[in-house]
Amino acid sequence: MTKTYDYIIVLKKKSFELVDNISKLMLLMSVAAFLFDAYATLTFKNTKLSESSAWLLLCLSAAIIGWWVFCYLQQKRGVAPYYRFALMFAAWGWITIPSGLGIALVYLAACFLEKPVKVPPEVAFDSEEIVFNSFPQKRYNWSVVSNVVLKDGLVSIDLKNNKLIQKAVDEAVPTEIEAEFNSFCKERIQ
Repeated sequence: MTKTYDYIIVLKKKSFELVDNISKLMLLMSVAAFLFDAYATLTFKNTKLSESSAWLLLCLSAAIIGWWVFCYLQQKRGVAPYYRFALMFAAWGWITIPSGLGIALVYLAACFLEKPVKVPPEVAFDSEEIVFNSFPQKRYNWSVVSNVVLKDGLVSIDLKNNKLIQKAVDEAVPTEIEAEFNSFCKERIQ
């Protein structure tokens, strides 16, 4: 059952450039390793892989490159790219290579963690708690909060342990809603 929140504040989007660059680097290393192993197997009859495994690695390399191009086109259109399918193809390729299971597990972890890491940043407020939609998700009960203020495009959450959380809001909030939100938070704190 999903929970309904009284207020959800959308925060300014953070850049996922680091996550995307790590994904691209992992994919580049995989394609290079797969092409090298496939070339060595098919040309020099390397006994490390069977010929069918070499062809599978070539096909997976083509699939990874194809998905990478798709992500590039998505990014050009202004849509956030997700490299998880290419990471899954790479994990499959690493499983094919002898002693590549450990690397495959790293790629599978990256595949499953990419989407939660790229969730849009939001803060939700209800009568019980404040929840940050992030990875990992952060929750604060009102009992640990000393003040919450939404003003001038910033939401400020002051915790009783002297920790201050300030985040920029994505869009301008009308003054009436700002006042309504601030009074809602003040009631929860008292």
